[in-house]
Amino acid sequence: MMTQKLQDAFIKQVNEELFSAYLYMSMASWLDSKSFKGTSHWMNMQAQEEMLHAMKLVGFMQEKGAKVLYSQIAAPQTDWETLVDVFEDTCAHEAKITGCINDLVDLAIEERDHAACNLLQWFVNEQVEEEATAQEILEKIKLVGEKGAGIFMIDRELAQRIAPSLDPNSSTN
Repeated sequence: MMTQKLQDAFIKQVNEELFSAYLYMSMASWLDSKSFKGTSHWMNMQAQEEMLHAMKLVGFMQEKGAKVLYSQIAAPQTDWETLVDVFEDTCAHEAKITGCINDLVDLAIEERDHAACNLLQWFVNEQVEEEATAQEILEKIKLVGEKGAGIFMIDRELAQRIAPSLDPNSSTN
């Protein structure tokens, strides 16, 4: 059984993951409208991955006998000035999610829920990758600038991202 305090925190994180998916779908839509088809694809794959993260948390809660309650998800931003702005916001959002995960780990330790701590270590590692990937893309965009052939090469590279595994328990999500 999960303590009520930890259960509430897990539900909050599920909603954070769902908002992340919603935000990345909004970014994908904006990118698509600017003809960044590859980058839009990358963001759609990111949104799918965030949905799987939410499912991973929900599955764990259900295994522990916790009741999962969903709440309203805020509307995400829908417009950006530049591609750099999109990825600066992506980096900032991933840093925020890292903070949320770290707080959740701290609470799981405080509540002495070793199973939750074990699950959350996967999320800690995932966030290192999420932040590094977003930062790398941002740095590439800044390096080549938003005009010229370089940006098209980055867009083509981002189009190659494969869909995340549909198994929310997979170690690759």
